[in-house]
Amino acid sequence: MRLLALLAAVAAGALVAAGTAGATNECRGFQVCVPVAGPWVLAPSRAETQWQLSCPRGFVVGGLDAELTSRALDLVFRATLGSPVNPGISTSTAAIFLGRLSLGRDAAASFRPHIGCIPAAGRGQRVPTARVFPPGRPTTVRASEIAVRAGATRRVTRACRAGESLVAASHAVGFYRSSPPTRALAAAVRVTRAAAKGRVTLVVRGGRALAGTRTVVQLDLVCGGGA
Repeated sequence: MRLLALLAAVAAGALVAAGTAGATNECRGFQVCVPVAGPWVLAPSRAETQWQLSCPRGFVVGGLDAELTSRALDLVFRATLGSPVNPGISTSTAAIFLGRLSLGRDAAASFRPHIGCIPAAGRGQRVPTARVFPPGRPTTVRASEIAVRAGATRRVTRACRAGESLVAASHAVGFYRSSPPTRALAAAVRVTRAAAKGRVTLVVRGGRALAGTRTVVQLDLVCGGGA
């Protein structure tokens, strides 16, 4: 009973924060599962767009799904090698979605990621798949979200943790709303990114059209080394 009460509370909190998952199937096949929906993420070109979506504390990703505004959107997620392919082995407490527009260009093309989160207890153990070094996680994605305000400009700088080195960086724009962003909303966010001496700086400009829409920019730093 305590577990059911905890799951109900976590599910309610996740749904309030992220919205309902609608007709998606991220929890199909699981008796206990918390659905978490992300924002609508812009993926307007063939350049890869990355978005990280996290489970509540104590849960791992068990299932994934997404909504797309275009059939030309190619969407996959980053998994870790191992056997068997199972939650807690191929996935962790968060999922990184990778999307790109395979044909043409559409300034408002977007995807909405969904994950189904299951209790972390009882997850499998990794079985090495290489004779010298088993596949692992030599890099870590440090994600942070920057709120975009209508009519305002923000400058934000982020870096990897002490002992880590910056391998790569990317950013993506997300809109927390029930329907996909319009072209006017997509055009209302301008982001420039620069990296120097292991630090990444974003300058985020929000247009007036964003008023009333929760809009964020997620900055992902791929960091290597560390403990």
